[in-house]
Amino acid sequence: MASSFTIATPEIVEYISKRFNAEDEFLQKLRADSVEAGMPAINIGGEQGAFLQVQLLAMQAKHILEIGSLGGYSAITMARVIPADGTITCLEKDEQYCAFIRQKADEAGIGDKFHIYSGPATDFLQTHQPQNLYDFVFIDADKPNYSNYLNLVLPMVRTGGVIAADNTLAWGEIANETTNFEPRNVYALQQYNQFVSGHPQLISCLVPVGDGMTISVKRK
Repeated sequence: MASSFTIATPEIVEYISKRFNAEDEFLQKLRADSVEAGMPAINIGGEQGAFLQVQLLAMQAKHILEIGSLGGYSAITMARVIPADGTITCLEKDEQYCAFIRQKADEAGIGDKFHIYSGPATDFLQTHQPQNLYDFVFIDADKPNYSNYLNLVLPMVRTGGVIAADNTLAWGEIANETTNFEPRNVYALQQYNQFVSGHPQLISCLVPVGDGMTISVKRK
């Protein structure tokens, strides 16, 4: 019985990708189309998509909030496994990206599940009063605001709901006290992990899938 982590070698990563991957032809095309539309190639991986889908199905999630939607890759991945009357609220700063998400959600046949808002997420969240408490929140936006987003969304999440934050291994820099690689983002992610690990309303863990996801369950 191992007492430490197994290192994810390239061979292991390939093994996981072949067997546990939510990406199909539609999502492959969405990934390519988003790059062609001028978006950065920073979507989650298909393995992360599978992980999110398992989470959502296991907890029977119905209402999702996503902060930082880019071209809708992760939102469509998640929306596929919630009920027909479920909702996913997408916050994306760029209006052109929002239009792209609407188009792709309609092409996927699930556009009626989507509520898409453009502009700064903090501005939206400060006044947002959701019709239903969220079951699941996915944070994948500007890293220095991760802790702010958590504070803003926590009252909107049901007891037993989950908040997942992406990139929390910080491109391999998370354990380094000093770094020359995007230090502002790395230090913000370190702060976020520290914040949620000791938060009295949360039980959290960091899962080394993709670039890491910190998963927090609201317990009260």
